[in-house]
Amino acid sequence: MLCSNLGKNACNTSSWRWSLGLLLAVAGGFCPPVHAHPHSFIDMKTEILTQDDRLAGLKMTWTMDEITSADVFYDVGDAKPDSVTWKKLAAQIMANVLGQHYFTEVYRDGKAVKFENLPTEYHLERNGLKARLIFVLPLAHPPALKGAPIVFSTFDPTYFVDMTYGDKQAVSLPPALADRCVTDLATPAPNAALQQYALSLDKADAPAADMALGKQFAQRVTLQCH
Repeated sequence: MLCSNLGKNACNTSSWRWSLGLLLAVAGGFCPPVHAHPHSFIDMKTEILTQDDRLAGLKMTWTMDEITSADVFYDVGDAKPDSVTWKKLAAQIMANVLGQHYFTEVYRDGKAVKFENLPTEYHLERNGLKARLIFVLPLAHPPALKGAPIVFSTFDPTYFVDMTYGDKQAVSLPPALADRCVTDLATPAPNAALQQYALSLDKADAPAADMALGKQFAQRVTLQCH
């Protein structure tokens, strides 16, 4: 089991204040600098996975910025991607992602859709100067595609890490669903006061957990099928 191999602390972290930047600190020695939010950047892509006319899961690809990636790569050195060193690093990062509920929320009709406890697959790779984490987030009770819209967001609640889709094409559907499903990507526009507050924070001034600052900047993907 992924979690048992890495110890309870890796997967049972309950505080939303454990940002993605901090999980990378555990995995690769990354130490976020003390300056305005955000400290790290994740470029996201998501492939919608279906089975038996239901939403089975989300295949996510997170590409880290070059500075963060350099620190992630520090501990693997010249090790090959299929080496034990790489696999251990991937498992450690993935375990901490699991500890934060995949940094993702999925809703239908205002009700949360539950996830499986472990990904069905995951791996870490090098893409030029950037680190890329790829994993499948499986749903415990796959909802039918047809019906009310399904909405999901991925974000770091502390907003130490900016997690964004570059454009609508970053969310992809299986070709078979192209004629009956559509996706919409909504990017929020927080007011000037909230933006100024976020920019004023440093590592020592993390926002209150109940504020969920990152959620207020989080993009929302809506899946609608007929």
